[in-house]
Amino acid sequence: MSAGGAGVALEVAVTSPAGAVVARDAGADRVELCSGLELGGLTPSQALVEMTHETGIPAHALVRCRPGGFVLDATEVELTEREVRTVLRSGAAGVVVGALRPDRTLDEDALRRFVAAARSVSATAEVTLHRAVDHAADPVAAAVRLADLGFTRVLTSGGAASAAAGAGTIARMVAAAGPVQVMAGAGVTPADVPALVATGAAAVHLSAKRSAGDGHAGVPMGAGDRGDGHFVTDGAVVAAARAALGG
Repeated sequence: MSAGGAGVALEVAVTSPAGAVVARDAGADRVELCSGLELGGLTPSQALVEMTHETGIPAHALVRCRPGGFVLDATEVELTEREVRTVLRSGAAGVVVGALRPDRTLDEDALRRFVAAARSVSATAEVTLHRAVDHAADPVAAAVRLADLGFTRVLTSGGAASAAAGAGTIARMVAAAGPVQVMAGAGVTPADVPALVATGAAAVHLSAKRSAGDGHAGVPMGAGDRGDGHFVTDGAVVAAARAALGG
């Protein structure tokens, strides 16, 4: 890794083809595609994956069938497997998955099934463990297991509320993960980038989001709706993060 973060990838979480275009044009290397970003991210639809693929930027699809915790029942594991295959066949360059056991260790049986599902579609599909790792009892110990499970990378805040706060643990995960790339993410701003690069992380992940300002005050549309609109990708934030990585 050279000075200034050159060689460190920039990943931006987006929820639309338009967001992917903004991220692409502002200097992102790839996007994580999801729906329901305000819920922590949920699986995007087949058409959303297809249209995002057409923008030309590599898109890694989050496969998460519901909000909430990461302990999955048998039906949810099967659904995740099917969705993994669907998004890859729809043009995703990779998938982002995760599962824990009730004791907060990695659900290795489920994770092996997800990796196998991905590689059954494409031998080169990249598989990222999402921030379920930050809910694990020991994120560093979890990182040690990922190479044997077939993962490409892990997205983590180091078990903290933000990646900046968890930078020390992220550095330990980098040392423990072997060939698995560690990507620092959660609450990241462009100002945080130098400290995250210093951890040795292979990539930095941020949502670079701003409100679209299209809320509907006074009439919530569901339990998770506060009426304050949806998020869109802010190209200025992406460009600032790119600049912090050395252009």
